[in-house]
Amino acid sequence: MTYARNTTVAVNRTRDEIEQTLNRYGADGFAYATQGNLATVIFAMQNRRIRFVLELPDPDDFQLSNHNPPRERSARAREEAHDQASRQRWRALLLVIKAKLEAVTAGISTIEAESLANIVLPDNTTAGQWILPQIDRAYRTGEMPPLLPAAGNSDPRSGGPIPLPPA
Repeated sequence: MTYARNTTVAVNRTRDEIEQTLNRYGADGFAYATQGNLATVIFAMQNRRIRFVLELPDPDDFQLSNHNPPRERSARAREEAHDQASRQRWRALLLVIKAKLEAVTAGISTIEAESLANIVLPDNTTAGQWILPQIDRAYRTGEMPPLLPAAGNSDPRSGGPIPLPPA
């Protein structure tokens, strides 16, 4: 079962609710942007920038119905199915954000732990973009990365050496 699969809440209303929720939990900055099939929500909280990238459904994925066998949808039916899937994803993002912030507020977790993969690093990548390739490599090879990155480890984003900080 997909959360909010039958929601009628418009995307802009959910986006506003995300902003209101973030404000209520103490965020001191908020922005969103869309480009193509991606939507980005970014906010500042407890001296951290946190970014969620929401992949929206591709309109071309709604050419056929879910019937067995699938049937060609009308242009209006394709648009409605696409809009419904977009509304559902935005509602799911709101749910995730609320759950994470409530866990922090309740003392169950910290903002860093709840948002680790989404914390924006100084080079504008996220911690998830930086660490996930290292985790994948550790599982594939069975080897942990060296404790000191400068001791021969490579930059997981490019495969090249990690530059040493200036002395």
